[in-house]
Amino acid sequence: MQTVRDIDSLRQAIAELRAEGGTIAFVPTMGALHAGHMALVAEGRRRARHVVASIFVNPTQFGPNEDLATYPRREASDARMLEEEGCEILWAPDVATMYPEGHATTISVGGGIADTLDGEARPGHFAGVATVVAKLFNQVRPDIALFGEKDYQQLAIIRQMVRDLDLPVEIVGVPTQRDADGLALSSRNAYLTEEERRAARALPRALGEAAGAIQAGGDVAAALAGAREKLAKAGFDPIDYVELRDAVSLQPVMNVDRPARLLAAARLGRTRLIDNLPVG
Repeated sequence: MQTVRDIDSLRQAIAELRAEGGTIAFVPTMGALHAGHMALVAEGRRRARHVVASIFVNPTQFGPNEDLATYPRREASDARMLEEEGCEILWAPDVATMYPEGHATTISVGGGIADTLDGEARPGHFAGVATVVAKLFNQVRPDIALFGEKDYQQLAIIRQMVRDLDLPVEIVGVPTQRDADGLALSSRNAYLTEEERRAARALPRALGEAAGAIQAGGDVAAALAGAREKLAKAGFDPIDYVELRDAVSLQPVMNVDRPARLLAAARLGRTRLIDNLPVG
């Protein structure tokens, strides 16, 4: 696997892959890789001849009181994992390469999809995500790009951006990967203490019970309130949201006559966890 850190070297490496023929799959990450990321790479290998991954901890998607400084960084071990999974190029730029002096353009996805849920809880977050993903797409020029469904709102926003800007890349969502106890794999799980890690199991359990009740025809408001109560009892505080939303627009829904998504975000100690499940 080749690791490149400047745009000229990246373009040369991508040109060499293109000369070999076949399609290119792209897996953008912020590092601190786990089995969830490897599932994206594996799916990329199934769908394309070549796989390219990136590692870039994007400062523009972190708020002023968030964990940019402490976000786990372990490029050497991440690179070994990517190489073992069959990745051919690792794009690992620094901040100055991604945002050179004078950078002044930001992409903001409207229509309400980015202003709700995590967009409300983390102002400016999705403008940072959309901008860096658009830049990465322009740099790598992949045929397909793979994102985990754990960050479901992010996936929906990137799909909207690609449609709106006519970007020539297919967006593939890969189902959430989970530990044996049901907790969604996340780089931020490393922040949890042993006691918090046990308590965190309440999040997928509460969502699963609420999703089951809704699909069985139960009252949506009651199911959501029940999930919030279970999270509070487990020690989550604050609970940012537990919501049932349209699977595409992310607008609130109160029935499942079309595909929907049950989404939640809550804090356990210093760790903010998100999760979601399909409903309907």
